[in-house]
Amino acid sequence: MRILDGVYEKIDYKDNSSILLYINNEPDNYSPHWHTAVEVIMPILNIYTVIIGKTTYNLNEGDILIIPPGELHELVAPKEGLRRILLFDYSLISSLKGITNIFTVLNQPRLITSRTAPDTHKELSKIYDEITEEYNNDKALREAAIYSLIIRMFVILGRKYMNTDHIFPDVKLNKQKEYIERFNLIFDYINENFMEDITLDVIADVAGFSKFHFSRLFKQFTDMSFYDYLNQRRVKEAEKLLLNPNLSITEVAMRSGFSSISTFNRVFKQFKECTPTEFKNLYQRRNRVKQSIHMLNVK
Repeated sequence: MRILDGVYEKIDYKDNSSILLYINNEPDNYSPHWHTAVEVIMPILNIYTVIIGKTTYNLNEGDILIIPPGELHELVAPKEGLRRILLFDYSLISSLKGITNIFTVLNQPRLITSRTAPDTHKELSKIYDEITEEYNNDKALREAAIYSLIIRMFVILGRKYMNTDHIFPDVKLNKQKEYIERFNLIFDYINENFMEDITLDVIADVAGFSKFHFSRLFKQFTDMSFYDYLNQRRVKEAEKLLLNPNLSITEVAMRSGFSSISTFNRVFKQFKECTPTEFKNLYQRRNRVKQSIHMLNVK
């Protein structure tokens, strides 16, 4: 059963657990929603469609889609089909050393298929099977076992997307570990302070690099500039706030870390391909349609 507050979904974990795994065969679609859990979707029979922003992921049987926490997404189901859906509380492992880095690299949805990444897909599929087996038994330490498998899954993903030889090809091996640790601190700092006026000089100082050296390393590590990354983090926060009908566009801009409405409009449109006002109106219209349908059904 879904528990929705607007478009925020509270995950109905069972028995004081922080993991939910179920086989979904519902023909109903899931309207746009977000939650604090990481979601891992794998179709078993038939296709499944996931819409995130302007990107549509058409999943085939066996494909694995990983959706980061806080990502607004919509699910479109075929009339018949099965898919495995895993949701888990990321906060319970977020303090582990190195995990922050992994989720920074995976700060966008990742689709793993047997066609595009056969080796990685094979490993993840095996782990997903093991997670399912653990979830469906009553053995002691079941949840701990599942989290150990989840960590393995994300280590594999991290190694795929964080290959230091690729990220820092011109850095000596003994320096790569130090750089990874420094970037852990950088991303933690950004997550805690993105609402403030973080400049390149400030963040480079936090990292202990010159701003020119930092800019180059940051681009290598995230495949985007520091300011693009910072703006992406702010836009993700703004998406959630825009769904609150009691907040004005100006309030959303300020709470998301944007210093002016013009900057907010420009950056938001750059990432979401619509203005903040258009985004807000879109979901208000959808809510009005749902309310109208509900009233008709009541009558």
